[in-house]
Parts: sequence; structure tokens; C-alpha cells
Amino acid sequence: MKASVGDRVITVSGTVGTAAREGRVVELRHLDGSPPFVVEWADTGERSVVFPGPDTVLEHDDGARAAAAAAVEASADDGAQAVPHTTWRVQVDVFEHGGHTHAQALLVAPGEDLGAGLDELRSVGQARRAPEDPDLPLVGDELAVGRALRRLASRLLGDAEHGLAQATGEHARVHA
Repeated sequence: MKASVGDRVITVSGTVGTAAREGRVVELRHLDGSPPFVVEWADTGERSVVFPGPDTVLEHDDGARAAAAAAVEASADDGAQAVPHTTWRVQVDVFEHGGHTHAQALLVAPGEDLGAGLDELRSVGQARRAPEDPDLPLVGDELAVGRALRRLASRLLGDAEHGLAQATGEHARVHA
């Protein structure tokens, strides 16, 4: 997760009933935008150093991203090494029909080889409402999307393990 000054940060609590927090990145600790970064929280105005976890979403400010790229280029002109940047995108489509929810997650990594010469990976997740359960479409969506994303993550981690094992000639275990 790479940030630029001005990007929006949303942290969702793992505790039921606890509100999500929103803030803006106000300072980077690394030129390439890698964590940690300093966030000013909208609810309190306080600033804190953030090491984003799986409960954090980063929404990029396109204007800030362009300014950061220009700053990296300028620093390269001063003799510093430019930092490579690639954007991977995930799209999730959700389909509902008769108590069944189907989610398809698509990861697109333009120009990257995700294995077998592919630059995209797909995964699916499903949820089914039992007849006696209440009709809660959002819960079905969350289950199906969560399952699709978990499968996508497992595939990526498995591919990373395989790549490490091939490169080193030894068994590799990646911790999630």
C-alpha cells in the first residue's frame, strides 16, 4: 500500500458497532509512499503515524499522486534513484438471485506477470441464504465478496511461495 499526501484513509474497526475512521495523509515517512505515513483524522483532528493493516482502505487523490510522481522524478534528477510504481486494481462484481449471491473478483496488474503469462487473476465466492434466515442482502454480499477476495489472496500468496521456491531451490512459506 503506497500513499501520497492528500490520499484518503479509511480504517474499519474489527469490533462490531465501532465506527470507521476517516482521515487524510498529511506526511510521508518514505519517498516511495510506503508505510508508515502520518494521517490527520477527521473526527478528532489528531495526527498519528499509521501502519495500515487489512482493515485499512486507501483512496488515492489523483492530483496528489501526480505531484508525488513529479517529486520522485525531481529527486531522481538530483542523483537519487527513482522509485518504480505499478498500480494493481481489483474489481468485484456481485450477482444476486433467489437467495444466492455470487461474487467475482478480478485482479488486474497491467504489465505484470501473475503466473502463466497472465496479467489478471479471477476468483469467485458464493453465499446462500437458508429459507429460515431473514432476508439480509448486504450480509450475503459481504460473505460472497469476502470469500472471493480470500480465494484471490490465497492464490497470490501461493504464487509468491512458488516463485520464492523456484528462485531459491528451497521450500518457501509465506506468512499471511
